[in-house]
Amino acid sequence: MTATSPSPRTPKVMRGAIVGIDIFNPISSIAIFQYNPEQISRSISPQYGGGAGGAKSEPLRLVGPPQETISANLKLDLIDQMEEGKKGPLGSGLSGQLAALEMLVYPKSISVAINQAMLLGGMMEVVPPAAPLTLFIYGITTIVPVKIESLSITETAHDPSLHPIRADVSVGMKVLTYNDLSMTNPGYWAFMAHQVVKETLATIASVNNAADAVGLDL
Repeated sequence: MTATSPSPRTPKVMRGAIVGIDIFNPISSIAIFQYNPEQISRSISPQYGGGAGGAKSEPLRLVGPPQETISANLKLDLIDQMEEGKKGPLGSGLSGQLAALEMLVYPKSISVAINQAMLLGGMMEVVPPAAPLTLFIYGITTIVPVKIESLSITETAHDPSLHPIRADVSVGMKVLTYNDLSMTNPGYWAFMAHQVVKETLATIASVNNAADAVGLDL
């Protein structure tokens, strides 16, 4: 085994993903991370209530789950695969992977065509198409519904046909909670499951911390 060969004992690393669930095209928006980001930033803003109409203030009353945003910097690189003779789907470099991310914020073309036909047919009001239910998946403890709020793509290298072969992607997401979604939306239950997992982890950690405080070995 050379110094650069992977150890047979090295565990297989799970890869994160951003997945858009759309009944019109269920596999068009599956973006699996080529490399997991080295850093993920989360911002949490608690939602406290307060008194109204002269009532005594209740500063510790929670009116809902906190508002949470997640930001991640992703790196895509096809150069290693190109050295092995791989050129990406249809020889288009990273264009397909980038398109899968971008399609999370594009209305589907079929929806646009249907709405345009309805307008031409005399429909006075047309409902704008909805974005797909988007899940941010980062291990078994983080599967949350999100709304993509920002997407920045920097293509840093291209092949002779000008297809991107290396790119940096910054994505900003807002976590959608049960306050944002109806009970009939699968994202509602995805968030509830996410919160239950957090509560379980917090309970286990608190028990261990309490045991450490009194000198017990659990």
